[in-house]
Amino acid sequence: MPDFTIKLADDRGRMQEQVHAASTAEELRSRFTQAGFLVYSIKAKSALGGSTRKKKVKLDTFLIFNQQFLTLIRAGLPILGSLDLLAKRQKDLALRGQLEDVASRVKTGELISNAFEAQGTFPMVYTTTLQAGERSGNLEEVLQRFLDFQRVSLTFRKKLRASLIYPAFLILMVIALFVFLITFVVPRFAQLYEQLNTKLPALTLFLLSLGKGAQEYGIYVAIVVAGLLWLLLRWARTDGGNAIIDRIRIALPILGSVWLKYQVGLFSRTLSTLLTGGLPLVPSLETAARSIDSRQIMRAVYSSVEGVREGKGLSVSLNSTGVFPELSIEMIEVGESTGALPQMLNSVAEFFEEDVQTSLAAIMSLIEPAILIVMGVVVVTILIALYLPIFSLTG
Repeated sequence: MPDFTIKLADDRGRMQEQVHAASTAEELRSRFTQAGFLVYSIKAKSALGGSTRKKKVKLDTFLIFNQQFLTLIRAGLPILGSLDLLAKRQKDLALRGQLEDVASRVKTGELISNAFEAQGTFPMVYTTTLQAGERSGNLEEVLQRFLDFQRVSLTFRKKLRASLIYPAFLILMVIALFVFLITFVVPRFAQLYEQLNTKLPALTLFLLSLGKGAQEYGIYVAIVVAGLLWLLLRWARTDGGNAIIDRIRIALPILGSVWLKYQVGLFSRTLSTLLTGGLPLVPSLETAARSIDSRQIMRAVYSSVEGVREGKGLSVSLNSTGVFPELSIEMIEVGESTGALPQMLNSVAEFFEEDVQTSLAAIMSLIEPAILIVMGVVVVTILIALYLPIFSLTG
C-alpha cells in the first residue's frame, strides 16, 4: 500500500501530521473522518520526496512493545487504550507512527491483525498469530506464545552472531596487517635496496613490485573492489540472485549442512507456534514458509502445501521435496501419528538448533587456529622476503 501524509486535528483542535498506509487517499480520509478527526489535507508521501519503502521493525524494540502490550491487556486495559498509551510512550519514532496508524485503524472497526499487517513492517508470523488469537478469542495466550517464540529465536540468533565475531575480527586483522606491510613497510625496504644496487632474490623482487603496484594502483583497486561488492549486494537482493546464492550456500561442504539445519529449525519452531495458536495447517505452512530466509527451503514448503491440500500427510509432502533432513521427516511423522504435531515440531526445532550450535562451535574451533596460522605464514613470508638480501650481504 502507498504511504500518505495526512494533516488533521483532533476533537480538542490539536494539529497533527502523520504518515499512514492506505489503498487510496479517499479511503484514508473516510477512515479518520469516521473516527472523529478533522482532515485538512492528504498527500502521497512520494510526492513530497519521501521513500515509500519502510524499514522492518527492530526485533528487540518490537519484543519490548509486545511484552508491555500483553501486560496492559492482562491488567484489564482495552486494546485500543493500550495501543494509544504505548504509542505515546514509544521512543522509536518510526514504530510510534506505525502504532498510531494501527490505533486509528482499530478505532474505525478494523481488526487488529489487519491493522498491523497494513503497515508492511511487522513479521508475518506476528500478524498471523494475532489473527489466530482473534478467531479463538484468546489474544493473551497467542501473544504469550509469540513472545516465547521470539525470545528463543532472538537468543539463538545472538549466540550465532557472537560465535562469528572473533573469526571475523581475526580475518580483518590479517587483511589490515597485510595491507600495512605491503603499502608501508615494503616501500621503505625498496628505497634501501635501490641505494645498495645489489642483486635481489626472486621472492624479494616479487614483493617489492607488489608493494610498488599497491602504492600506485591501490586506491583504484579498492574502488573497483568496493564497486563490485556493491553490485554483488544489489544482485543478491534480487529474486534470481538470492536463489543462486542460496543454492551455493546449501551446497557448501560443511557450512551448507549447518545453514540447512538452521533454516529447518526456524521453520519448525514457527510452524509449531502457529499450530499451537489454533491456526489450520495449510495457512500455517504458508506463513512459516515466508519466515524462512532460504529460497530453496521456502519453495520446498510451498510445494508441500499442495500435497497437504490433497490429503497427504505433512511428513510425506515434505519428504517428496527432497530438501528436508531425514531425521526431521521421521520426527514429524511420529508427531502426526501420535496427534502431537506442534509439540514434535518444537522438539525438531530444539534438536536442530542445538545441533547448529554444536557444529558451529566445532567449526570455529578449527577456523580460529587456521586463521592464526595463515596470519603467521603471511607475516613470516614477507619478513623473509625483506630480510633475505640483508642476510646475503652479511654472508
